[in-house]
Amino acid sequence: MSRTQIKICGLKTREAVEAAAAAGATHIGLNLYAPSPRGISVEDAAKLRQAVPESVKAVLLLVDLEPDEARRAIAAVKPDIVQFHGSESPEQCASLGSTLDIPVWKAVGVKDESSLEQAQRYVSAVDMILYDAPPGKLPGGQGIKLDWSLLAGYSHRAPWGLAGGLNASNVCDAIRQTGAPLVDTSSGVESAPGVKDIDKIAAFCQAVRQC
Repeated sequence: MSRTQIKICGLKTREAVEAAAAAGATHIGLNLYAPSPRGISVEDAAKLRQAVPESVKAVLLLVDLEPDEARRAIAAVKPDIVQFHGSESPEQCASLGSTLDIPVWKAVGVKDESSLEQAQRYVSAVDMILYDAPPGKLPGGQGIKLDWSLLAGYSHRAPWGLAGGLNASNVCDAIRQTGAPLVDTSSGVESAPGVKDIDKIAAFCQAVRQC
């Protein structure tokens, strides 16, 4: 069985990037959504991108940007992967993705079986679907847990990952129930909104590896 991939999202400091890499994260996320406590500027994201080791994939999180603005941000930061986390349609994701040389992910909020099926509209439009808890006032990063039972035994039609309220104490249960090949956490490794906790990052990665 392949090892579960780990994404630590919403990193704002070089220390946090280095801690995630040292703990065994396979992906780190840089968030350009300004209203989020994890949001950073394009300039800061480009600087942090330079601190990401080659062994770790840098994911750039975008929320409802105009295509030209998204392209400019991607060109400046040079991520390995782009993650759309807003209301982008499958057509919008596919259109922008067709002009890029990197994989495109789409985060989709899931609250019931119907919304899980709706998420399958993205199957041929993106390279990975990231199942998250339903959005509240802000998309993602709110510590709200997705109902894992919705994914238990589900027949996936595309590569996928699991987000939504994951932390060191529950991530193993989440993996066991869903079989998630990738797990994504943000608020679950913070001491305060937007403030990553080095020890919590290490504990999360260790919990995944031990699972």
